[in-house]
Amino acid sequence: MTRSQIVVEVVYATSDLQMARRVNLPVGAVVAQAIDASGLLAQFPQIDLASQAVGIFGSRVRLGDPVTDGDRIEIYRPLQTDPKEMRRRRARSRRGD
Repeated sequence: MTRSQIVVEVVYATSDLQMARRVNLPVGAVVAQAIDASGLLAQFPQIDLASQAVGIFGSRVRLGDPVTDGDRIEIYRPLQTDPKEMRRRRARSRRGD
């Protein structure tokens, strides 16, 4: 007996809130279909999949990559500050500059 459906979780977080949605998809579905089925794009219109990265369990993937049963699809927010600049600021504050 072959399964025709898989279950994946799609997650997105803002600075105040974390959302996770489980969705049922047909076998062979791709990341973009999972995100669309989650309803998160309608709930968070600021999500721009053309410019934001997505991943599965912390590894970046493309929207056309296939998903498998049990995957956790993550929609990443853009960085607010450059990590290198933050390290420089912390180093300056420690030195007393």
